[in-house]
Formats: sequence, structure tokens, C-alpha cells
Amino acid sequence: MKKIILIGCILLIASVSYSKEPQWKKFNEGIAEAKKSGKKILVDVYTDWCSWCKKMDSSTYPDKKVSEYLAKNYVIIKLNAEGNEKISYQGQSISPAEFAQGMGVNGYPATVFLKSNGEPITMLPGYAEPDRFVHGLSFIGENHYEKKKFADYLMEKGVKQ
Repeated sequence: MKKIILIGCILLIASVSYSKEPQWKKFNEGIAEAKKSGKKILVDVYTDWCSWCKKMDSSTYPDKKVSEYLAKNYVIIKLNAEGNEKISYQGQSISPAEFAQGMGVNGYPATVFLKSNGEPITMLPGYAEPDRFVHGLSFIGENHYEKKKFADYLMEKGVKQ
């Protein structure tokens, strides 16, 4: 009986430690980690009342392809645009709302992409289906954005627009 319980505990621990659920960071922690790792940064800008934000959390981010790509290529940050905490960005102490406004966010959800040094790349407004979102992640994650437009990238991949 003790062996069965022990095996069950080991399996439970293994399943938790190998979970593909996104490992969200707080803003300052994520920025620091990206500088060390050299990974790009994805900032999920949300509000508590936003139903499309909740849909991103329940259907897009947990999608296997999305979560695996994020874990491998990005440091991911959750930022409540209406939060009260101060964040440190580019040497300034600002509110989450000020960060969001500075990135051009005017609706939620919004996905902000940054280089590992915090320099802005782009902002994706609104909800994105998992299949479409993973293409956006690879477009930015693999630096295709530096050479071509997203529509051209999708066409090369054979993705209908």
C-alpha cells in the first residue's frame, strides 16, 4: 500500500513539474529575466472585467502549440492595466496604465512584444485564436518581422487570411 501511495505521489509531482501551463511573471521580474536569458518578452495587458481577456486565458494561452512556443522562446508577463503597483520600465517608475498607454494600448486584451532589452517591437490588439496567435509568436520570435510583413509571412506558410 505504501508503494502505491508513493508511486501516486511521484506521478502527481511529475505531472505538475512538466505542466505546459504558461509560467507568467510579474513585470519587473520578467524584464530582469529577459535581460539575462536574451529571450523576447510578451506582455499580456489585461483588466479584471475584460471577457475577451478571460477567453485568451482559457483558450489561447493554454493551447499546446501556443504554450510550448511561449515556454521555449519568450519570457511572459501578465500586467493588469488597472493595477496600482509601480513598475520599472526603461529606468522610470510608472503605473501599468502609463506603460499600456505608452505602448499604444487602447483596448483589452492587448499583447505587447518587446526585445530582451525592453525595446518595443509591436503591439497586437484584441483577442487572438490559438492557431492564428502561434503564427504571430513565431513571426516575432524568429525575427521575420525585421524582413517582411505578417501577411507575406502567412502566405509563405500557406495560411489562409
